[in-house]
Amino acid sequence: MKKLSFALLLLICFSSLNGLNAQTINSGNYNLEKGLAIQGYDPVAYFTENKALEGNKSISSTHNGATYYFANIKHKTLFDNEPSKYEPAYGGYCAYAMAFGDKVKIDPETFKIKDDRLFLFYNFRFNNTLKDWNKDETNLFRKAESEWEKIISKN
Repeated sequence: MKKLSFALLLLICFSSLNGLNAQTINSGNYNLEKGLAIQGYDPVAYFTENKALEGNKSISSTHNGATYYFANIKHKTLFDNEPSKYEPAYGGYCAYAMAFGDKVKIDPETFKIKDDRLFLFYNFRFNNTLKDWNKDETNLFRKAESEWEKIISKN
């Protein structure tokens, strides 16, 4: 009986986690333009090429309700094998603004890879938030993580 109860508890826990994930996916917490993530830029290129490359509409994948474009088939394959590795932090919103709980658009060519995560930033009208992020990254990162958790837990 104890084994059955433990197995049932595990099943409930995993179901809850999946429910949270599905809830987040459907919540509109992703920075998408007509379902397209990162404005059509290739998420894998940030990691493999260390630069922002526009993806090709004919080479695409959908993950968590978002469509991603890729510069080549190799990048698509890498993404398809491990999509969570390449998804941008904070649903693709500006990391700096997220530290203040704001969902702000990004310039897909203003980015940073840190600890195998892709962070994107607002860079318009002479305001490059990556520069501000770099001045106080540790503190801003901690705040952004906390604010993002609040946002996704609301949905």
